[in-house]
Amino acid sequence: MRKILVPIVLMTAVLLAGTAAAATPNVDAREANQRARIDQGVASGALTRREAAGLRAQQAHIRRDERAAKADGVVTRGERRRLQHELDHASANIDVQKHDAQERR
Repeated sequence: MRKILVPIVLMTAVLLAGTAAAATPNVDAREANQRARIDQGVASGALTRREAAGLRAQQAHIRRDERAAKADGVVTRGERRRLQHELDHASANIDVQKHDAQERR
């Protein structure tokens, strides 16, 4: 019984450690914040439907890149930096689109 239990416990620990290493809580929080900003812009009329669709497509691209980074179980420092850069760019786009002269009527 012990011969079977020890490898199972070790394998579980390794799998959990791999999952924890691939966690990206900062990226997830920024994505949620940006989704909320887009939704607020649509609700207030500051974003047109077309602008919102473009911004949401950009968010979908970031999510795809995040999934690709997590695919091997480890998100490297370079991958995190690239995701943060993409989020910075998306945040700036949201700001520009919300404060341009276009409004939904």
